[in-house]
Amino acid sequence: MSDPHPPPAPGAHAAIGTYVKVALILTVVTALEFACIYIRALTPILVPLLLVLSAGKFTLVVLFFMHLRYDSRALALLFGGPLLLASGIAIALMTLTGAFLVFGS
Repeated sequence: MSDPHPPPAPGAHAAIGTYVKVALILTVVTALEFACIYIRALTPILVPLLLVLSAGKFTLVVLFFMHLRYDSRALALLFGGPLLLASGIAIALMTLTGAFLVFGS
């Protein structure tokens, strides 16, 4: 007897339903980003919050729509490494210049 649901072959990609779920998650995160801008109570942490949400969206897009989830880990490091480096530099510069202080001092 043959298995009715054989395991996916190496390098196989996700089903269409997975991509629809990821697209819905990206839509919800984008709506949260817009909502955060209008909530005054989040003003002190607005910049770090938007950075985290954007990094999450970047990760989902790279993993699923650029198919890095199914490729070599070296390719994931090729995209993830520069993201971490750029984020660290941006956060350091914003801290140095006081850009995290929305209303200034």
